[in-house]
Amino acid sequence: MRNILKYAKKTLLTVTMLTALISNANEKIAIEKKGLVKTALTINNVKEGNLLSIKDVHGITLYKELISKSGTYRKGFDLTALPDGEYVFEVDKDLQIKTIPFTVSNNNVVFNKTKEVTEFKPFVKKQNNLVYITQLAPNYETLDISIYANYDGEFQLIHSDKVENTQAIEKAYQLEKGSYKIVLHSNNKEYTKFINN
Repeated sequence: MRNILKYAKKTLLTVTMLTALISNANEKIAIEKKGLVKTALTINNVKEGNLLSIKDVHGITLYKELISKSGTYRKGFDLTALPDGEYVFEVDKDLQIKTIPFTVSNNNVVFNKTKEVTEFKPFVKKQNNLVYITQLAPNYETLDISIYANYDGEFQLIHSDKVENTQAIEKAYQLEKGSYKIVLHSNNKEYTKFINN
């Protein structure tokens, strides 16, 4: 009976994650030149609260904007005002981050569609005294998991895990009553989630 319950929970998590990913699969990003200066950016299927950023090659954020309404996002940008170099538009959604690279050279902007990347973020869900961590890793990305417990106002590492060589990461942890910090590293990014159990 315990194995059936465990299998049912894993299946439910997988179905939930795949449903969320499929709902975002229709995403289209269009970029077109408007006049001599403006570049129009159009992103379909955004949600209120998604984050749009422009970053340089060192990851420094030059521009960021919280998307204010769900649906289709449209805006014109004067990218020629940027110094010559490599940049990316980054669209940070609930479960994924899409990067759209472009180069500025001599007031000319060139987008490289072949280098667009979609990275999937880990998802943390608490249910009763169980914490589920899932992530879609189509390129077998590694996920490092660190769980810290709060002892008298100080977080101490109580468990660490490294998940490799799988495209569908699914982990479950049983936590005692208390306050926890979960730190996840994937695709050179860090995600932190605080949980009170």
